[in-house]
Amino acid sequence: MFHIGLMSGTSMDAIDAALVDFGGDNPRLVATHAHPLPANIISRTRNLAHSPHPINEIGELDIELGRLFADAANELVRASAKSHSSIVAIGSHGQTVYHHPEGPRRLSMQLADPNTIAEITGITTVADFRRRDMAAGGQGAPLVPAYHRHVFHSPEVSRVVLNIGGIANITFLPGKPGQPVVGFDTGPGNGLMDSWSARHGKGAYDAAGDWARSGTMNPRLLDHMLGDAYFLQVPPKSTGREYFSEKWIGNALVDGWRELPPEDVQATLLDLTVVTVERAIGDLVPTPTELFVCGGGAHNTCLMERIRMRCSGCRVSTTGELGTDPDWVEAMAFAWLAMRTLAGKPGNVTSVTGARHPVVLGGIYRA
Repeated sequence: MFHIGLMSGTSMDAIDAALVDFGGDNPRLVATHAHPLPANIISRTRNLAHSPHPINEIGELDIELGRLFADAANELVRASAKSHSSIVAIGSHGQTVYHHPEGPRRLSMQLADPNTIAEITGITTVADFRRRDMAAGGQGAPLVPAYHRHVFHSPEVSRVVLNIGGIANITFLPGKPGQPVVGFDTGPGNGLMDSWSARHGKGAYDAAGDWARSGTMNPRLLDHMLGDAYFLQVPPKSTGREYFSEKWIGNALVDGWRELPPEDVQATLLDLTVVTVERAIGDLVPTPTELFVCGGGAHNTCLMERIRMRCSGCRVSTTGELGTDPDWVEAMAFAWLAMRTLAGKPGNVTSVTGARHPVVLGGIYRA
């Protein structure tokens, strides 16, 4: 029952590879590997969403990413001392380069050719998870709430699981029977802060939030940012870094705000993440009981402090308290979704994505 989950999120800090054993009552994380993405791959991938590119460039990048994802899986297998033949399947989310979930022609594109992954690894690969849900009228995202329900649900208390990657998303897991699971992207997670940090030579990300802590949040700028139409939409909804991008920051810094010290902008961007999360949770659960954080944002000390302060009515911790390392929840989710697909079982939650009915997700590329 060994499966591999491969995931590169909107932050593009690495390809997360997780080897998971589904043979027991609860998923067991056997081994992990964070595979680096070359700088030129990151820049080329991020540029795809913002300007037209010839089809051959997109196709070449698809194959290059496929090789990198395959390398990540092979390195993981070697590190685990397992054999390739013992792995049932790989679930590869790929690298999202464009996500447009609205309108009659909904589109979500992930690169990392699954044919290449299956060929190089010799392991059956399941990929292209989003588009079947979109064909059924859904947003195609977020998909991890199904896994959150599987591993984190409690019949005794209502829980919220908050994943903070480049984009932040929440899953509401009601303890009371009969209530639906709800989940959606709240807006920016680490993504805007990462872009602003890199632009000002502070590194690819503000690891513990120290740079944000050195600044002063500007209430007027925050209110201006909170006026964005996305925050006013009702779920189901999802978004990506093609929307909440460095260009979005530039558009927000008008009417004299361009003169603000950059650390003040960073502090304001951090509070933007916190406030949009708090408001989203408040809309779902006026008096939440427990909030568990996963994703890279769980390591941002300043961000976690602000979340605890704003969400003072509930207990805030990380998914580590529930037995799952917060760094590997998403990768584990796609290993689980691959298992569901191979078993012919649905992987979407219609109350989350808005799809008309449950569907089996993804395509299967046999070894």
